[in-house]
Amino acid sequence: MIKRLLSRIVSVLRPALPAKESAWARIDSERVLQVLVDNLDGMLFRCAIDADWSIHFVSAGCKELTGYSAEELEASQKISLEALTHPEDRNMVRNAIMLAIEQGAPYRIEYRITCRDGAEKWVLERGTCVIDEFGGRVLEGFIEDITERVLGQLRLAEAEMRFRSVFDKSVIGMFQTTRDGHYLAANQALADLYGFPTPQALVEGISDIAHRLYVDPARRDDFAEEIRRKGLVRDFESEVYRCDGERIWISENAHAVLTPEGELLYYEGTVEDITQRRQHQAQLEYQATHDPLTGLPNRNLLQDRLEQAMRSSRRSGRPVAVAFVDLDNFKIINDSLGHAVGDRLLQEIAHRLSGSLREVDTVARYGGDEFVLVLADQSDVGDLGQTLERIQRRIAEPVLLDGHDLRVGGSIGVTVYPTEGQTFETLLSQADAAMYQAKAAGKGQFQFYTPKLNGLAYERLEMEMALRSALENDELRVHYQPKVNAEGQVSGFEALIRWNSPTLGSVPPTRFIPVAEETGLINPITDLVLRAACQEAAHWVDIGWPEMTMAVNLSARQFADQELLGKISLVLAESGLPASCLQLEITESMLVGDVEQTVKMLSALKALGVRIAVDDFGTGYSSLAYLKRFPIDVLKIDRSFVMECDRDADSMAIPRAVISLGRSLGLGIVAEGVERQSQFEALRCLGCDEFQGYLFAKAMPAEQIPGFLRLRAEMISGA
Repeated sequence: MIKRLLSRIVSVLRPALPAKESAWARIDSERVLQVLVDNLDGMLFRCAIDADWSIHFVSAGCKELTGYSAEELEASQKISLEALTHPEDRNMVRNAIMLAIEQGAPYRIEYRITCRDGAEKWVLERGTCVIDEFGGRVLEGFIEDITERVLGQLRLAEAEMRFRSVFDKSVIGMFQTTRDGHYLAANQALADLYGFPTPQALVEGISDIAHRLYVDPARRDDFAEEIRRKGLVRDFESEVYRCDGERIWISENAHAVLTPEGELLYYEGTVEDITQRRQHQAQLEYQATHDPLTGLPNRNLLQDRLEQAMRSSRRSGRPVAVAFVDLDNFKIINDSLGHAVGDRLLQEIAHRLSGSLREVDTVARYGGDEFVLVLADQSDVGDLGQTLERIQRRIAEPVLLDGHDLRVGGSIGVTVYPTEGQTFETLLSQADAAMYQAKAAGKGQFQFYTPKLNGLAYERLEMEMALRSALENDELRVHYQPKVNAEGQVSGFEALIRWNSPTLGSVPPTRFIPVAEETGLINPITDLVLRAACQEAAHWVDIGWPEMTMAVNLSARQFADQELLGKISLVLAESGLPASCLQLEITESMLVGDVEQTVKMLSALKALGVRIAVDDFGTGYSSLAYLKRFPIDVLKIDRSFVMECDRDADSMAIPRAVISLGRSLGLGIVAEGVERQSQFEALRCLGCDEFQGYLFAKAMPAEQIPGFLRLRAEMISGA
């Protein structure tokens, strides 16, 4: 029997051997084949076609497969192939084999067996019905262990089921796409996001992701390139089309799925709808870069636009004109007819100015009744003059408001880049000086800046000389404006410089601080304020008042001073004031520029133990995206946003946004310019922490502070 079985193997193998292989005849084929059979990873068998599949022959591989030796299986009357087959699989196995016998065909089946030790294995049996040497029908075949493969398939199937469950039920959009931009799979959440009824409809509806999904098709290339370089994309933001054509913003996180050899199979990832977040961000940025009354760019955006125009001018060689416009007679109208009429008048003038310019030009509201025009690509002074005359005529046209026929004019000062000025500050200063000259000449005129405009220059020089003298003669005084908490208790002070000149009289800070900034005198002035403020704050503690914060403003020059840290450390040591009581205030515009250097300086200041506040927050814009990077403690809402917050719901939008932003970043919030109880109540309801303004007190000299604190304490305790 064995010889017949082996001869069948020989008959199968012989055609595969070379026809002229002379060595074959010299090889004991039966011996060689016996070795081969004994070393197969599996079991050759012959069995009867009966109720038990009674075993006639098994190869030595049965030991590894079942735990039984060939002798045990061949001699046993109890252990048959039927007995080895798992009870749950016996009917399936028998039916499959009998069907193959009826059809005269070989069979191939997978099933479980029970081994000698009780373990279960998965096997693959391949066999056929043959006629044995006695003329009877038997089964001959081969059984091999496929347990690892089957278990691997089961594990893979389970993993696929778990993945599919997460994929299908996730509330976050999930996808798989090819490199060339076709969807392989999508879940229902993604279909909902893009406006499709089913994932299949999405897959069929977006046949080309680059052109059918992205508003900017180049974003798909950017997506693929970033994955190529990094293996993944994080927070990849794009504008896309929904099924109905609506545009939305999405954020994608995805990675490349590769073969073991590193070949790309597909991309898979998630999609989140960030439309509301983008809209909120755009709203905040718009509010921070535009005047809330007129919708025009504000000072910060003006600087950005002018610097863009100057860069373009350097490339093209065509000059840029900067025109400073001040409305004549506006203050009379505003005071006599009220702010509501004045605001509507400003809105109309802003509309007229915008309509008088080209798309490449910019009109910004500089403040109050002042506007600045950036007129790019100027080729001829004569043409520029005609443009200014047309603008003046447009401004002078009557405005009918509430039955009032209102008329204003425009005094315009003009300077030109690069012939006159090279920087934003210089150009604005020159245009401002020329505007004052135009107004002095009779209003309703325009005046080009020239170096001969020395009247204002002389006045500025006089201011500088007087300021130097003031520093030498101790004319500058530090006053202190209190801040209160939500309960109305005094929580701190802001140190403010005041100047009463023997020759110029009482000079407001708005006049001499810009001169100090330009000339560098701001550094000794800030040193004076810092020293006096720390000494006074320490003194108030010494005489029995609790520790309160003392805020001192830092200028851009002072912030850039390499000796600043040493100066602050020395003043704190000399005064004895705890560092935690000193609050240094910087403007939002000082956060832009060299972000890394700014973070480094702020971190060094924080290491001293002092607090950092951002003054006039909301008037800048470039720092919004970086705000969370800066180690700051407090945001101060600019007074311009507090002014009407209790009278106009729209005016409350920015304070609400700033307070919400501060809360999310763990920052304290101070509102400046609080002059009415209703402002205080409205801001307190929003969660503002501290308040500063004339409602509580004006800035006062140091000697008045103890008395003020006593009165305030009595008022609070008696309330």
